[in-house]
Amino acid sequence: MVYRFKLVSDEASNFAREIEIDAESSFLLLRNAILDSVGYTKDDMDSFFLCDEDWNKQEEITLEDMGSNSDQDIWLMEDTPVGELVEEEGQKLIFVFDYMTERSFFMEMREMLPGKNLKDPVCTFKKGKAPKQTVDMDEFETKVDRAAQRKVEDLDIEELYGDTAFNEDELE
Repeated sequence: MVYRFKLVSDEASNFAREIEIDAESSFLLLRNAILDSVGYTKDDMDSFFLCDEDWNKQEEITLEDMGSNSDQDIWLMEDTPVGELVEEEGQKLIFVFDYMTERSFFMEMREMLPGKNLKDPVCTFKKGKAPKQTVDMDEFETKVDRAAQRKVEDLDIEELYGDTAFNEDELE
């Protein structure tokens, strides 16, 4: 059986990719197909996360075992077939490609194609340009600071605390 995944990014509104992969293929092959489709190198740490319908991360499928002492199962990309963890259309995943800044692609398994097999995954649809694989940390911190400042400026103090006039009698 072949699975068709759609990928989008919250950084690039016109970006989309579709990847088809055999259900018996590993998450490592899916990772490599994604990275190839966007022109990224394969030398950074990245992970897939299975998500609930609200995009909350659940199970992690990681590139390497980081020696976690957790009681949770460790899913390695190389050893885990996609079909072992993704079983239904509409299943949501997040592919974190930049751990330092938590930058990701949002994925959804759009369609199951029974009776089809694929030796290698293939990108069947490309739209738009992918965001840069890595960002300059100074530039990233400046953007975060600007966004935080805008949020502070948008606060309505009267709405939060009521009348802004100070009355000493209220303290007694």
